[in-house]
Amino acid sequence: MGGKTRKRNSIYALCVCLLLAGCGGKGAGSQEEAGLESLQSTGGSGTEIQRGQEETPEGSDSSEESDSSEESDTSEGPDTSEGLDTSKGPDTSKAVADSGTAGESLPSGLHQEASSPQITLVMVGDILLHTPVADSGRQEDGTYNFDAIFAGLSEEIAAADLALVNQEVILGGEELGISGYPCFNAPYELGDALVDAGFDVVLHATNHALDKGARGLDNCLAFWEEYYPGQAVLGIHGSIEDQQEIYVYEQEGIRIAILNYTYGTNGIPLPADMPYGVDLLEKKRVLEDLERAGDLADFVIVCPHWGTEYKLEASKFQQEWARLFAENGADLVLGTHPHVIEPVVWVEDTLVYYSLGNFVNWTSGKGTGVANRMVGAMAQVTVGLDENGEAYIAEYGVEPVVCHVEAGIGGVTVYPLEIYTQELAAQNEIVRQDGGFSLEYCKELCEKVFGELAWESVVNGDRMEHEDRGENQGSGEKDGVENGG
Repeated sequence: MGGKTRKRNSIYALCVCLLLAGCGGKGAGSQEEAGLESLQSTGGSGTEIQRGQEETPEGSDSSEESDSSEESDTSEGPDTSEGLDTSKGPDTSKAVADSGTAGESLPSGLHQEASSPQITLVMVGDILLHTPVADSGRQEDGTYNFDAIFAGLSEEIAAADLALVNQEVILGGEELGISGYPCFNAPYELGDALVDAGFDVVLHATNHALDKGARGLDNCLAFWEEYYPGQAVLGIHGSIEDQQEIYVYEQEGIRIAILNYTYGTNGIPLPADMPYGVDLLEKKRVLEDLERAGDLADFVIVCPHWGTEYKLEASKFQQEWARLFAENGADLVLGTHPHVIEPVVWVEDTLVYYSLGNFVNWTSGKGTGVANRMVGAMAQVTVGLDENGEAYIAEYGVEPVVCHVEAGIGGVTVYPLEIYTQELAAQNEIVRQDGGFSLEYCKELCEKVFGELAWESVVNGDRMEHEDRGENQGSGEKDGVENGG
């Protein structure tokens, strides 16, 4: 397996294990609705510390992760209105009501002056290895190589101080059979590609974490430990001791803690001998983790796998959890799972990206709204440290991305929307599954969900245009809100 030269020179790793008393096992997953009811009724260097997981899960899993018209969201019901009506023009007002509008100035009380110590971080959404995506990485000699997926964004990913990725499917290797929906399994070479692209933190707490049972977990963890022992892998664990750690990254005197949870595992129970296998959204342990993370770090990030598939706005479940995170010390929430983008909002003083959508996928779904699944986003956040030693969000934005799919080796790749062209959009084979897909559709979808934040980042309350990537932007249009891109 190929390795990667780490992108920072001044990196040290330290593992602090904080054992929790009385850790018990977890039972099977539960549904989002049940979790919500329980929630409402109950009051340069890297450091690795993860978290303890206790008692029974508060939400049961429904097979929310679906990938075609044959797949349905059973948690809150499918969104039958997900198709974008481009005839009425983009809707720039989409945001969760209690959290502010995407792209607003920083809320009162947040720092307004940038300070010199800073950490730049990025995160991308779901890595879904549908069968055609797996086939695109299969080489003539039978081996796999998925570098083409990340080629268009690897430079940006590697340039960030801290890069996170939601690895939706388990890396169980060929011995368990490479498979797509509904029970995914990816070859180890996908992990190689993540590392080679520059990702520092791999998030594995998803509803597909148990698709291949205990063997899938064991194989995945063994791969990371053997070939990339320095890689931060969150959300799944091979021991109770590992689960009781909280990952903390440190650079420039700023310590950032990262927590990762999933709403469930599609109804597949945790193995009896691995109650610590997957981190679930359970209120008691999440609150304990947030408290410990706040003691260990200056800045706390929560990465929840939550929400309702294919809906372009946050569910009540997401909003309730976001408020709990905000009220208990989280500074930034980076969400995944809906497979489409959702708004970026402030919940009190916590910045929430409800969903980054898919980074890569090739769903077999057909019909209106399938095009939405091909548009994702890269979260871009700069964390600063002020003169009082307090961490704050100095700048934030989103970079819209498009998953481009064509049959053949290396035919699946992801482009920044800013450089995607009409010619490429016409060649994207997803057009055969949803005739509404086009460059303009992608741009208007991003404006509908993100508003002006789709094209501008926020720096201390003031907007700043994204860097121009080159002379040719899309079909030659100037990037901006007035002309949709």
